[in-house]
Amino acid sequence: MPEIMALLVCLSQCVAPTTLRQLGRVLEAMLSISGRVTMRGLSRWSGKGGSYRTIQRVFNTSLHWCQLNWLLIRHHLLDADDVVLMSGDHVVVTKSGKTTYGLDRFFSSLYGKAVPGLCFLSLSLLSVKRRTSYPVVTEQVSQPCETSVQERSKKKAGGPRGRPKGSQNRNRREVALSPSLCFIQNHIKRLLEHIGDACKVVYFIFDGELGHNDAMHMVRQVGLHLISKLRYNSALYFPYHGPYLGRGPRRKYGQKLDYRNIPPEYLKATSIEEGIQTQIYQMSLWHKKFADLLNIVVIVKTHLQTDKMAHVVLFSSDVRLGYEQLIDYYRLRFQLEFNFRDAKQYWGLEDCMSVKEQPVYNSANFSMCMVNVSQALIRPMRGQWPAFSVNDLKAWFRGRKYVIETLKLLPELPDSFFIDQVVAHMAELGRVNHAVNPA
Repeated sequence: MPEIMALLVCLSQCVAPTTLRQLGRVLEAMLSISGRVTMRGLSRWSGKGGSYRTIQRVFNTSLHWCQLNWLLIRHHLLDADDVVLMSGDHVVVTKSGKTTYGLDRFFSSLYGKAVPGLCFLSLSLLSVKRRTSYPVVTEQVSQPCETSVQERSKKKAGGPRGRPKGSQNRNRREVALSPSLCFIQNHIKRLLEHIGDACKVVYFIFDGELGHNDAMHMVRQVGLHLISKLRYNSALYFPYHGPYLGRGPRRKYGQKLDYRNIPPEYLKATSIEEGIQTQIYQMSLWHKKFADLLNIVVIVKTHLQTDKMAHVVLFSSDVRLGYEQLIDYYRLRFQLEFNFRDAKQYWGLEDCMSVKEQPVYNSANFSMCMVNVSQALIRPMRGQWPAFSVNDLKAWFRGRKYVIETLKLLPELPDSFFIDQVVAHMAELGRVNHAVNPA
């Protein structure tokens, strides 16, 4: 089992030695702790050199989390021959009280409604080879802009219908980015600057929140292609290939796409599983609110007994991307949800009791950083235990903590080989997946 400080050696170029030692104390306490991950709880599990005041200082220290996470990923998690994607999503953390920095009501998909809490934007790197997400950027989303709400309320409800007289066509490639899109774009740029030439990122994947023209051009402005989802009833049109009518501009939009009667020449794959037929179509179509031609993939599922149909519309700004890769990349985006699950369940993302800006920011980033640290620690153990999990990892560190604290009571410490044997035996007590005895 690798040691924490050996894992953190790569961070010496961006973290001071004293802060690095304190960081190692906090991370080791997070791996050992049972119960809520709070500053008080971490101080009880940190041992010598990890007092409550020391933990408070660490949580009030300004750290370059983006660079820190990138160094961990680059040295311990990414392979040289890997295909790397960038993905993003928002995570909502419930929080009570009234004085916490950034506290507001945000929509949570888990609760299906807006809840009081904190919202964070998370940008991750997706490994196509490992099928895993590595969080890099975790930034708190500020409160909604009041000016935009006021501007929307000033719009007149009445008035003449139709287009105002004298108005001109708007160039859909010249978009005015909203504050939320600017926020996402700035952090994408920051992440790309840290990556540099270490690996080539081509695609940025987001859910249906960015399924519109402004978001697509926001991503294209930073040199990436967007993969996202459109509404199920989006009005899409085939390119017009008919004759020129002889006057006026050439016709751009052809026949509108009927999702229940898609032409068979666009069918790419068909499969039947458990009485459900899945058909995949790919085509290049126009959307009247998008400036460029879109690479559209429609996944149609039909229940063969009831003939009920449902479909999903995925799209990409890269018209040359194949349907298999487009679907696979968008499915891989869900790995980010597993990061949120681990951060909340094991690493204290839901246990934040801080109220000031810097401790709140550091608490969220400590939780997301522990996702990368745990994956780096688990990977070498998968050779002996293929199903080695986070619970097994925490059981090992907790058993090691108990053994070391017990052995300190002896007049003389035994040799390291005996300590390793005792630690391995103690870790079996809380482990979910046990080693398989060789035949």
